Amino acid sequence: MGARSSRNTTQNNRSDGHLLEYFRNTFVRGGGAALPVSQGLTATGGVISDYTSGPAVYRAHIFTSSGTFAVSALATDPALPNSVEYLVIAGGGGGGYGSTGPLGGTGSGGGGGAGGYRTNVPGATQGGGGTLDSAFPVSTSPGSYTITVGGGGAGGVVARGTSGGTSSFGPTIPSTGGGGGGGTPATLTGSPGGSGGGGAAAVPSPSVTTGAGGSGTANQGFGGGYGSEAATSAPGYPAGGGGGAGSVGSNFINGSTGGPGGNGVSSSIDGTATTRAGGGGGGAGPGNTVGSGGPGGGGAGGADAPGSPATYSTGSGGGGGGWANANPGGSGGSGIVVVRYQIASLTATAKATGGLISFYSGKTIHTFTGSGTFSNPASISDVEIVMVAGGGGGGLNIGGGGGAGAVLEGSSITLPASTYTITVGSGGAGRRSAGPATPGTASNTTISFPGPSTWTANRGGYGATYPDIASQPGGSGGGGVTDQPTAGSTTSTPSTTPLGTLTSYGFAGSPAPGNYQGAGGGGAGQAGQAPPTGGSGGAGGFGRRLPATFHNPVVAPGPGTGPQVGGGLGSPGPLGGYYVAGGGGGSSYPTSAPAGGAGGYGGGGAGATGSQNPPATDSQSGIQNTGSGGGGAGYSPASPSTSGNGGSGIVIIAYPS
Repeated sequence: MGARSSRNTTQNNRSDGHLLEYFRNTFVRGGGAALPVSQGLTATGGVISDYTSGPAVYRAHIFTSSGTFAVSALATDPALPNSVEYLVIAGGGGGGYGSTGPLGGTGSGGGGGAGGYRTNVPGATQGGGGTLDSAFPVSTSPGSYTITVGGGGAGGVVARGTSGGTSSFGPTIPSTGGGGGGGTPATLTGSPGGSGGGGAAAVPSPSVTTGAGGSGTANQGFGGGYGSEAATSAPGYPAGGGGGAGSVGSNFINGSTGGPGGNGVSSSIDGTATTRAGGGGGGAGPGNTVGSGGPGGGGAGGADAPGSPATYSTGSGGGGGGWANANPGGSGGSGIVVVRYQIASLTATAKATGGLISFYSGKTIHTFTGSGTFSNPASISDVEIVMVAGGGGGGLNIGGGGGAGAVLEGSSITLPASTYTITVGSGGAGRRSAGPATPGTASNTTISFPGPSTWTANRGGYGATYPDIASQPGGSGGGGVTDQPTAGSTTSTPSTTPLGTLTSYGFAGSPAPGNYQGAGGGGAGQAGQAPPTGGSGGAGGFGRRLPATFHNPVVAPGPGTGPQVGGGLGSPGPLGGYYVAGGGGGSSYPTSAPAGGAGGYGGGGAGATGSQNPPATDSQSGIQNTGSGGGGAGYSPASPSTSGNGGSGIVIIAYPS
């Protein structure tokens, strides 16, 4: 989907900036083992996954949004290291703009470059084919290491794509954001970056002869490919692919075929071999062949269509837009930071495989932050399930907040021996107010099993865009705006299969008054809020608190508003922590630049502040893996602003240990 996981902050943001605090306990990737007490480092931060590799047991801290890796104690076993291994991937660059225009204005956009890829895992492949980084000792003084996860660059709108954001592990290990793909009509060259953006197709003009790819950064990534140079030799105006961490982006193939994005690189640092940081494919003309996205999550180019967004949390580049009409590039994928260290040795086996597995309060809990499979060789009874769908993106201009994905809950379920396919829904993509107002639709979260039979949590609806796009219904509906005052309704309904019924939770967005303000999107616990008087945006609806089974006793919830208070998923709410699926806030409209609407408890993104003169602020995205809605974009004639992405969903399955 190309969602951005790093977010701007305002005083109105009530969502927790620390992702998935609730999961800070002992985890096992894929069901390798139940573990002894750790004798290695003691640390917190991110989503924690424990897994085995041969006799060694590793703990990985996975950051898909910015946070802190905090070391509280060193290893008690002298055989275990007081150093860590890491993977730091920056945000991928957005694909370039493609269009048909007057002489000097026709061509396809280049693919975005992948974010810089740095690692020090022995035997791994470094980005750009370079030398691996050195070992990284840690200590309890200072103990805390700031983790920054770069957002994906926006796709180009009448320009080159935006470069991705920098990711870093502490102050000394930064990775450079991927370069934006070249765009028409004038910014044909790809930007340099961790990996360089691909060059756009050159127009039939004697003064414009080439669209060169941007260069990569040493030990991080490769450069982008060339776009076609003239209409006489390339009537399809194909563009070059963005560079990847594993190889250069391809030049355009021929007169009708765009260049594929460069390859990503595979790493098993979190326990599962995963390829990330692929380049975006180059765009092409109507009926021609686009460049494919590079392996690892790169977005494909478009042919008379927008470029495809990159996969979130991979740092991959977005696809270039195709020429004909006006086609923006695809957004780059947000980055990721993973830190691991050895903690102990394997002692016993687990009952099932799949996801991140934790053990507490007499339960085994499988957590899926991405799609996968849950496989149990024998029947398991007394199962509890929580499913959260992807949240809707915020609306443009004077934008309504995105609605949260539906939250499904069920208990006392028996799962027969089988393999269950888990699909975690992505959030709806944010958009720029200067570009085409094409809504970004979130996706459902499902659990499927032989029969066929499926439990389905409905995706959140996107917020309304002034003046021409109504808010969308969904698990929770999007917020309305002036001229599109009807709010998105809820489509949250129980989901029934032969194995049991899951109850669904979701609320409608709010309608908007007639004074040019954005209303809040619905949350899983409350309807979106109408804008107050004075021009401020409407707040997103509250999310829903997870059932008690999923309240990690290691970090107890408590009162307050600090980002780590409560130890819960999302943010503190009326009852403490553990909230998911908050609605996105609506945007304000200025005379005195009032505030955008706050995001709902549980991870909803705040709406933007509009402005008649200075640039409007960008709205916030919903937090990844909470299914929350994104904030609505503010209107400004001086500079476009970007609406917030919806947060991706999650699936959690628990049963007696």
